Amino acid sequence: MIQRFDVGRRMSEMAVHNGVAYLAGQVAEDASADIAGQTRQVLAAVDALLARAGTDKTRILRAQIYLADLADFDAMNAVWEAWVVEGHTPPRATVQAALAKPGWKIEVVVTAAV
Repeated sequence: MIQRFDVGRRMSEMAVHNGVAYLAGQVAEDASADIAGQTRQVLAAVDALLARAGTDKTRILRAQIYLADLADFDAMNAVWEAWVVEGHTPPRATVQAALAKPGWKIEVVVTAAV
């Protein structure tokens, strides 16, 4: 069975299947924030979705991070490193990408065990 969360016309925010939660790309609600603020918003959204699936950040299987500007890499990493749990850091990729809205500085896609 596939369980979908926050199903919209275009996409769902999360799908859970066979004990794995697949999150859609998470972006900041307040795009006026700097990279640290947007990263905190995005990671809070990840935490909230994972909690709804009955899991948490210690069970992330992989994370994909998209930055609009790689100059934000160090500032993003400072927030990321404060958020992840030591000993549970997931495999991760970070790339520069043109994001869908001009104000977005970061988008994060997570897959986690439930």
